[in-house]
Amino acid sequence: MNAVAPGTGHSFATPLLAWFDRHGRKNLPWQTDRAPYRVWVSEIMLQQTQVATVIPYFNAFMQRFPDVAALASAPLDEVLHHWSGLGYYARARHLHGAARIVVKRHGGEFPRSLEAVMKLPGIGRSTAGAILALACNARQPILDGNVKRVLARYFGIDGFPGEPATSHKLWALADACTPAERVADYTQAIMDLGATVCVRRRPLCSACPLMQACAARIAGRQDQLPAARPRRARRSQKTCMLLAIRDGECVLLERRPPQGIWGGLWGLPEFASSDAARDWCIRELRAHQATAQPLGTLRHTFTHFDLDIEPVRIDCDGAQGVMESERYVWYSPAAPLALGIAAPVMALIEAALPLPLAGEYRPQTHSPGDVGVGGGEGDAA
Repeated sequence: MNAVAPGTGHSFATPLLAWFDRHGRKNLPWQTDRAPYRVWVSEIMLQQTQVATVIPYFNAFMQRFPDVAALASAPLDEVLHHWSGLGYYARARHLHGAARIVVKRHGGEFPRSLEAVMKLPGIGRSTAGAILALACNARQPILDGNVKRVLARYFGIDGFPGEPATSHKLWALADACTPAERVADYTQAIMDLGATVCVRRRPLCSACPLMQACAARIAGRQDQLPAARPRRARRSQKTCMLLAIRDGECVLLERRPPQGIWGGLWGLPEFASSDAARDWCIRELRAHQATAQPLGTLRHTFTHFDLDIEPVRIDCDGAQGVMESERYVWYSPAAPLALGIAAPVMALIEAALPLPLAGEYRPQTHSPGDVGVGGGEGDAA
């Protein structure tokens, strides 16, 4: 794009910071102590997930993993357990792997250069800039979904933000608008504006500090900018999930592959049909009797496709222990192990074995986009 007009940053940042001083969010859990580790965890959790959903997860996560050393030394299963229900589980795997890198290569100190931060798993350009700006007051532009929306509307930028040419324009504007002073406040301010005022539908233009010069408002194009992602036909998948119940109190779980849907979590074994599930129980679990009880089909919606789940309960009388202990485990809700289990799977287990998880942290299970496909990180850069 053409060079950004001189003075763009000042005319944009000054009213935004004044608005932030009066209306900005300043008491979120990760703001009371802006240590790089806390900001880092919050930014990863906030990728594609709303603040209200993140807060209880963040508080519980910090209680269990108060610093990068605690996170790095913890088993991945326990990290995924504390992430259960938050969705987009690749974030948790990358966070755990990055923590180990920070401890091993950086002596436990979060790196301060953009290049070094971007080398950590799960961190793109925008997330790296946000961490450094918020925690270190470093002048780094950011371009998350909220910021893209604010900039596209204010400057009248056409084109889907995910397209390279449009992304290039928005990054240039993000850099030009980022001030040299009060960078942390500015970064929080533009995210807050996008989250609370310049929202996706029905933006509150009358409350916006930038309304007088906003190109979208002047042209009446708030609903058109930023441009929507080009439509793609949604696809669907089907699977039969086995609820193999032993002695009326345990259910068999299988560790999922590290990549793909709910990667690295523990889930219910999947089959092409209930007959295949029953045959497997008899053959592999040596169940003397295996009576199948089909349950109602349910649809789980991911970001890019729908999953139709056909759960089948099979009470496996006489079922034996599993041979592959690293792959299978008998799980009892009455004495739960610290395992990462996706929210829909846990809901099926609790419906089959409705026992309270006494003393356990019970995360919410309604997070937006919910438990999406692994690898769905928020950075588009």
